[in-house]
Order: sequence, then C-alpha cells, then structure tokens
Amino acid sequence: MFKDLQKIKDLGFIGFKTVEELMKDNSSIPNERGIYLIINPECSKNDFIIKGDGGFFKGKDPNVSINELSLNWVDDCHVLYIGQAGGASSSATLRKRLRQYLDFGKGKPVGHYGGRLIWQLSHNKDLIIAWKCTGSLDPREEEKKLINDFSNHYSKLPFANLRF
Repeated sequence: MFKDLQKIKDLGFIGFKTVEELMKDNSSIPNERGIYLIINPECSKNDFIIKGDGGFFKGKDPNVSINELSLNWVDDCHVLYIGQAGGASSSATLRKRLRQYLDFGKGKPVGHYGGRLIWQLSHNKDLIIAWKCTGSLDPREEEKKLINDFSNHYSKLPFANLRF
C-alpha cells in the first residue's frame, strides 16, 4: 500500500493536496480527528538539503545531518510520514494539527517537531498531504496500525517518523 497511491485512496484517504497548496489555503482540511500521510509523489526523489525550512521549536535546531537523512530514507515508497490528530487525551483536529505542521515548515517555532525531516527535502512544497477522519476510532491506534504495517513491510519506520 505504501508504494501505491490508489491503494492509499482505497483505504479512505482523501485530500491529496500539495504542501504548497495547503500553505496557501487549508480550509479543505476537516475539523475532525484523524490520521494523515505525507506523500512523496516521486518515490525515488530524495534531494536533501543541509538547512531545512523547519522552525526552531524551543530553540532546538530541527535539522539533522545528510548522513542521518540518508539512513532514514526508505526506497521505493511514497509514504514519508504518518501522523495523527486527536485521541483520548487530545482535542486536536486534523486542521489544527496540519496547520501546526505547515507553520513549522514556514519556519515558525511551533510545537510540531515530529516529521521535521520533511523540511530537509528540497522539494518539500511538492509533497502531498492526504488525510482520513477516524470517527469513533482512536487516531493514535490507527496511526500505530499504519506504522506497524509499514515497519513490518520495510523493516524500518517511515522516513520522517523518528520514533514509534
């Protein structure tokens, strides 16, 4: 599923807007809890940059070395990051969480440090974000399932998921 965009759509993911589009207008993102994917439309494209666009949250440099980026890279895969919004102890929505993520990518010091490696890809504005509302299902559990499936298939985490 992680290297087939149609299978991702078949799982109920919608949106499929570029980062650039959503930075301009994020009104299409639902105000509901759910899970989201950062997707690289070109599986093989991995042009890393030393200093990314991410903000310095609490003064911490979000950038890692090119070597670490290379070690985290997953070949032959569209999915770069799996995230979630909301849960038992969180009232976050997809719109709120993704707005934080996009603001972080604009260099703002906001609390979305997870997935920060995305901002060290030279083509980060061309990446695609897809989301899925989870309704009564816990987004954290749905995220865990997807990350587990990914890890079982590739024997590693998605590129920008730094912990499980």
